[in-house]
Amino acid sequence: MVEFKVGDNAVYPGHGVGEITAIETKEMMGTTLTFYSIKILESGMKIMVPESKAKSVGLRPIISKEEAGKVLDILREKEIKIDNQTWNRRYREYMEKIKTGSVYEIAEVLRDLFLLKVDKELSFGERKMLDTARNLLLSELSLATSREELSAQDEVKAIFEL
Repeated sequence: MVEFKVGDNAVYPGHGVGEITAIETKEMMGTTLTFYSIKILESGMKIMVPESKAKSVGLRPIISKEEAGKVLDILREKEIKIDNQTWNRRYREYMEKIKTGSVYEIAEVLRDLFLLKVDKELSFGERKMLDTARNLLLSELSLATSREELSAQDEVKAIFEL
């Protein structure tokens, strides 16, 4: 089980990087529970996650610099086969990947949509998903590496529009 302290950054699937602002104990229906109070950096939204459920909801620490390198490798891949299924099937599949909270799956979604965008017009939902994946990854990668490192690489710079 991953334990967080006040001030730690953590990733909440689908919402992105947040800061643990408090660890609170509350009584609910006769049971005392401990909650992580998280403020999502991108939106300012506040989320309370029971400490005992942190792992099952996918709350995780920020990736390391080495893991960030692997993510950038995924983004650099160009020789991949884009699925030619209908946009709504692709959308559902990509949404499932984003909901996992896995930085690698989100990187695959971003890469695939970015490459697809070169070949054809993305649907409104796909454009919105591209922005979501880009924002989720950029906020985490910026904390794991430096923004200068990200913008030093042309292909990554293009994907993130830095």
